[in-house]
Amino acid sequence: MKFDPPLERVTLLRRYKRFMADVVRADGSEITVHCPNTGSMKNCVLGEPQQALISDSGNPKRKYRHTLEALQVAHGHWAGVNTSRTNALVEEAVRAARVAELNPQDGVEREVKYGDSRFDLALGERHDPHTFIEVKNVTLGPGPGDSDDGVIAFPDSVTQRGQKHLQTLMKVVASGKRAVLFFCVQHSGATTARPADEIDARYGELLREAVGAGVDVLAWRVALSEAEFRVERPLPVLL
Repeated sequence: MKFDPPLERVTLLRRYKRFMADVVRADGSEITVHCPNTGSMKNCVLGEPQQALISDSGNPKRKYRHTLEALQVAHGHWAGVNTSRTNALVEEAVRAARVAELNPQDGVEREVKYGDSRFDLALGERHDPHTFIEVKNVTLGPGPGDSDDGVIAFPDSVTQRGQKHLQTLMKVVASGKRAVLFFCVQHSGATTARPADEIDARYGELLREAVGAGVDVLAWRVALSEAEFRVERPLPVLL
C-alpha cells in the first residue's frame, strides 16, 4: 500500500471522543484529524506528545481532511492504528501471492457472508468459497515501562465480536471448509503474536479451542514507513 503523497510526520497531542485526534504539524499549526480505530489503542496512545503519521485525503470538503495512520510507541517502535487499512493490506498481500498459505488463484473476495456473520476475505468463488478469512489488526505491544520483548497481543479490549468470529470460524471447519484467522501485526517491534489473555480471557480460550478444531492462525508483520505500508513477513503465534 503506497501513499501518494507520502504520509506526513506530526506530533500527536491527544485522542478524544474516540474518533478524533489533535496534532501539531512541522510548521507549528494545530489541526484535528480523523482517528478510525474503535479499540482502546492501549500502549499506542501514550498520554503525552508523541510522533505520528497522518495521511491527506486531498478532499477539502471532508470535515477532517487528514487521517491518523500510525504512532511512535514505546521503545521507538511504530504501530499502525488505522484499522480501516487492515483488510486492504492483507488482501493486497494475498493477491500478490506473498502469503504462501493463501493461494489466490481461485479468486479473492471481500466481505463474504457465512450464516449471520461476514468474513473479511474469502478464497474461491463468491457464492461458494473454500476458505474464509477473518483479519485482525494487532498493535498491543509493550508499554513504556515494560521490557521490549517483541510480543504483540490481541485484543486490546474485551471483544465479544471477536469471540463470535472464532465460534463461526469453528463452524466453517465443521462444515468441511477451511477457516483462517489472520493477525495483521502493525507493530515494527513485533517478533511474536499472542492472545491477550490478561485483557480478554474468553477470547484466548476460544482461540485455543479454535486451533484445536482445525482453524488456521497466521500472523504477519507489516513494515511501516511514510511511503508505504506492506505485509512483510510471518511471525510465530504463541498459544
